[in-house]
This record gives sequence, C-alpha cells and structure tokens, in this order.
Amino acid sequence: MLKQLALMTLLTVPLAPAAMAQDDVAAMPSCPHCGMDREKFATSRMVVEYDDASAVGTCSIRCAALDLAVSLDKTPKAVKVADMTSKKLVDADKAFWVVSAGKPGVMTRNAKWAFADKAEAEAWAKQNSGTVVSFDEAMRSSYLDMHEDN
Repeated sequence: MLKQLALMTLLTVPLAPAAMAQDDVAAMPSCPHCGMDREKFATSRMVVEYDDASAVGTCSIRCAALDLAVSLDKTPKAVKVADMTSKKLVDADKAFWVVSAGKPGVMTRNAKWAFADKAEAEAWAKQNSGTVVSFDEAMRSSYLDMHEDN
C-alpha cells in the first residue's frame, strides 16, 4: 500500500492552470489510478488542481474520487470535468451531472456524465434513464458505487 501511495504521489504532476486548460491530456496522458488512456476517455476525464500547485488527471469521476480520498493532506483548489458533448473542461461544480444505470459508465456500472448545458443533460438523462444531479451528489454516488463495483 505504501508503494502505491508513493507511486501516486510521483504521478501527481505540477502543472500551471493555463497549460492544463490548453492540453491536459498531453500533460497527463493516462490515469494514475487505473492506467486508462485519458484521450480515449476524453468525455469522462477530470483534472483536480491542488493547493500545492500540483494537478492530477483522471479518466473518470471514480478515479477523481479515489484521488481526493488518498490526498487528504492537500486541499483541492479546482476540479474540472469534460463536458460530454464538447470534451472541453468545465468547472465540475457548475456542470450538470447525469447519474444513469442505463448506459455503462467509465470505471463503474452506475454512469456519471457531466454536461455544461442543462438542456443537454436533461435530454441525455431522459434517453438513458438518468437523473440530473449536482457535482456533490455525483461525487457521493461515486464513493458509494466504489463499494458496489468492487
């Protein structure tokens, strides 16, 4: 376990916010927790910026939740998520999240997708038997789902 934590610390990349906004996938091509290709999973990827000027790029909200859980000694400064439609990073707190068991998720059976536009989120939820929720609710669901998924 200590080796895993040490490896995760090494994989936390110092990255200026401007560079992250331009090309987070090039700077952090794979998820440090599961190894998944963040370009392949560009619609679910996330970036967590910490107060120590480091940033972690993950493939999904599940791996972002895992990173936040093991980084209790850091304070998250910003959390970004890809908009499902455009793949552009948006503020996770301002996104409209859809939790749905109607379509498989990334790293979880209970999918969680983010949208910058509320109408797009509502349409996706309707098509995929989902519910539009806040970031806090999506994150809470991620922590609960980790137990079920494992």
